[in-house]
Amino acid sequence: DDDDDDDDDDANALHRQTRKNGQLAPLLHQILQNTKEYPNYWLRLMYLYPDEITDEIISTIQSDDRICRYIDMPIQHINNDILRKMRRKTSGDDIKLAIQKIRNALPGVVIRTSLMVGFPGETEEQFIELIEFVQEYQLDNVGVFMYSDEELAASSKLKEDQKISEEVKQDRYNRLMKAQLEIVQRRNAARVSCNEILNEVVVEGLHPEYDDRVVVGRYYGQCPDIDGQILIVDWEDALGEGKWPEPGERYRVELIDYLDYELIGRIVI
Repeated sequence: DDDDDDDDDDANALHRQTRKNGQLAPLLHQILQNTKEYPNYWLRLMYLYPDEITDEIISTIQSDDRICRYIDMPIQHINNDILRKMRRKTSGDDIKLAIQKIRNALPGVVIRTSLMVGFPGETEEQFIELIEFVQEYQLDNVGVFMYSDEELAASSKLKEDQKISEEVKQDRYNRLMKAQLEIVQRRNAARVSCNEILNEVVVEGLHPEYDDRVVVGRYYGQCPDIDGQILIVDWEDALGEGKWPEPGERYRVELIDYLDYELIGRIVI
């Protein structure tokens, strides 16, 4: 309703103002300080541009386990010409340096991003540069979307002969999604082959498609609603016959298989 829309606008305005004034790190410190009596929640940083991930932000993440080692960093593209047309503040090199900096400072960090294909004027060579970047830097979670005109966006006013056809946009979308899926499959296969154990998986409840045979959970590297999940298929050896994982509780889970973006595991002691 209208009230909800107003609330969303207020929240977005606060978010923009907080970032603009460099107040995110102090705000995080205040939240952590005021919630000392709540040791078991997760705080996740979403929609931080590369130039906003400062040393102070990284230090704040390092200081408290309640801040997930997870950063959502929407980069949109990697080609400098496309980034300039998008009016982005960062270059392709800035983005690559930010990724390296985050990974060096935060071992085990999960990086999520969103990428756009078919921006007006995007050439095949520029798109190939984007695919090669994805293959080299292997970000953990990638959302891909196709460009579409938005009424107030400057890009919507570009000449029609610069616009990319729907067929080409769909083709590039499919190719980029395929490249990312192959990366995820290889990484998940490696995690399963070494019997990786996740020390904290939050149980959310039963999977709606598998009756009572599968329990859904997620670890710090999986954001609700947009990333994959942990499908827990075995727990009685750890919890005892007839006992069930409790929603909201955290368990150690050994990875035993995967299904594309989903990891499959069993609870262990």
